[in-house]
Amino acid sequence: MRTLILGSTSRYRRELLGRLGLPFEVAAPEVDETPRPGEPPAELARRLALAKAHDVAQRHPEAVVIGSDQVADLDGEPLGKPGDHGRATAQLRRMSGRTVIFQTAVAVVCRSSGLVQQDLAPVRVEFRRLSHEEIERYLQAERPYDCAGSAKSEGLGIALLDAIHSDDPTALVGLPLIRTCRMLRAAGLQVP
Repeated sequence: MRTLILGSTSRYRRELLGRLGLPFEVAAPEVDETPRPGEPPAELARRLALAKAHDVAQRHPEAVVIGSDQVADLDGEPLGKPGDHGRATAQLRRMSGRTVIFQTAVAVVCRSSGLVQQDLAPVRVEFRRLSHEEIERYLQAERPYDCAGSAKSEGLGIALLDAIHSDDPTALVGLPLIRTCRMLRAAGLQVP
């Protein structure tokens, strides 16, 4: 069986992939994640997921490599990881009472076999109207500064939401496992 490599430094993706019970390694992709001028969030997520998988696969041509990326899409504008409290506060204020599409892309590449697969798992998230106090309490409690959209639905961030609409529930956390499993089976891996 080929080595499976997750081309990501995300602990969330690592935890999700671990659910499948497959042995895997982790390698950090070296990809410039700067959006191109006018690039829609869905295209940005797709491009970065594929670039990450290709970058790691170039260094490990016999391996099956997973690349993934998520971009929060607010009316066609990409929202990245906030990085700090001030930007997280601003993001949550902007998303309050609005619907945000979390564009989560996944790609699976194996250079030696020629396999290249890619898919997008959009997740529509409806945020409640949030008061300044609610935003502040949430950010102090969870500090989601490394998450696109400044909220962790798998934690306390679920309290900020009215609804989540998705056909691949783990996509919102950062790796759409239903789609990933499909691609891993196409790569010849046995899942489960």
